[in-house]
Amino acid sequence: MSADPLAPTGKPCAICGKPAVEQFRPFCSQRCKNVDLHRWLSGRYAVPAVEAEEDELGLAEPDEAPPRRRGPLDGA
Repeated sequence: MSADPLAPTGKPCAICGKPAVEQFRPFCSQRCKNVDLHRWLSGRYAVPAVEAEEDELGLAEPDEAPPRRRGPLDGA
């Protein structure tokens, strides 16, 4: 027998605090799910990031560019 997808999970909704529903987990409804999506898309939520210097990542531009390979469409 499968669990009811509309049964509360016991954990609170991440938006309004009502019991979350399995179908919309971790939210209680489609509305709360959409509110969360809107917050991400509008930039209200953001994942913090620290920009590393290119040298630290080994991505610095080399002093000389590698020679360009010629392909069949480059001509003779």
